[in-house]
Amino acid sequence: MGRFVFKLPDLGEGTAEAEIVAWHVKVGDVVAEDAPLVDMLTDKATVEMTSPVAGKLIELNGAPGEMAPVGGPIAVFEVEGAGNAAAAPAPAPAAATPAPAPAPQAVEAAEAAPPPSAPEAAASHRTAVRILPNRAEGEKPLASPAVRRRAEDMGIKLGHVAGTGPAGRITHEDLDAFIAGAGARPGPAGSMLAKRTAVEEVKVIGMRRAIARQMQESKRRIPHFAYVEEIDMTELEELRVHLNATKRADQPKLTLLPFLMRALVRVLPAYPQINARFDDEAGVVHRHAGVHMGIATQTSNGLVVPVVKHAETLDVWAAAAEVARVAEIARSGKGSKDDLSGSTITITSLGPLGGVVTTPVINHPEVAIIGPNKIVDRPVVRHGQIAVRKMMNLSSSFDHRVVDGYDAAEFIQRVKAMLEHPATLFMD
Repeated sequence: MGRFVFKLPDLGEGTAEAEIVAWHVKVGDVVAEDAPLVDMLTDKATVEMTSPVAGKLIELNGAPGEMAPVGGPIAVFEVEGAGNAAAAPAPAPAAATPAPAPAPQAVEAAEAAPPPSAPEAAASHRTAVRILPNRAEGEKPLASPAVRRRAEDMGIKLGHVAGTGPAGRITHEDLDAFIAGAGARPGPAGSMLAKRTAVEEVKVIGMRRAIARQMQESKRRIPHFAYVEEIDMTELEELRVHLNATKRADQPKLTLLPFLMRALVRVLPAYPQINARFDDEAGVVHRHAGVHMGIATQTSNGLVVPVVKHAETLDVWAAAAEVARVAEIARSGKGSKDDLSGSTITITSLGPLGGVVTTPVINHPEVAIIGPNKIVDRPVVRHGQIAVRKMMNLSSSFDHRVVDGYDAAEFIQRVKAMLEHPATLFMD
């Protein structure tokens, strides 16, 4: 028998290291060639690495959340034949070799307890519950803020809950399963007055760390300025509703985004300094003729910006289909480097949660970002009369090193004019 050391390969674009997201195997497993081995995160793309050989795993180097250098060993196999490495002493004790967490195990519960009145009361009133969470002794549970709030309100300690999400993250479904097994129930209204003293430590890893790094870099390097304009969307909304009601079965449903994309690609040629990427280290602004539209997309792992390439070539139907396609790629976590890079301007939208106004953060190294807010019925003065119209604020941010305030305002005013007179979106 021989030993085969699997070293992290170059994942492209000068990547020096990648983050371990999740292991699909554990020490002692017999793995087939090309079987899923580990998910690695580089920049904002998750790459599934497969086993290069068939053999028994005798060592894994690195736990989820840790960084692995390109060219460094991440797994060692015992294989038939000579392998690619000299024989070595027996592996170090298990504690020195990080291994993936065991698969989630079932919750074993005694009879259901009465509804808790507070987190402390819940612990004393419930009968004993033995939880087998899928994490190592003393390891902090991973969960989104929404899951944490819900668990705290219900008096559930996340350390007792098994997580089935990526890297053992606890999901709402995991809470539901725990509740069903342990008999936990929300307390009465009075329980909201109880003191909450718990403090959870959440390590910033994976996609959240990549997002934090990108946002910090954008705010550190780019002097933002914001511009907001009110737009009457009544006519465009009437057109959108009509087109959706009369569309063919094979055509996608139209949202606001395809129309906004159409307006941007029509106006941007007159403002090349806005459809640009700024290499501030080299002191060079790259003005692009093609419009590569970043679409900020919320996923279960955080904000991702897939890219619609050459948006200037798409009509509203094709734009809607492409937005749906890249958003699905982002949410599935299978987007390639090309899918998630190369944007020249970004749209960020919170949909019905769009609020009154936002101050979006520019997607570095771009120089502009556009953020439509929610559309609401609002009384406005029109032709000297009060009328109820569908109004929307269009928020935007620009890099003041590259874009002057006057040019940004003029640019948004031209976009506003096209959206308020939607026929112009389709006129040459």
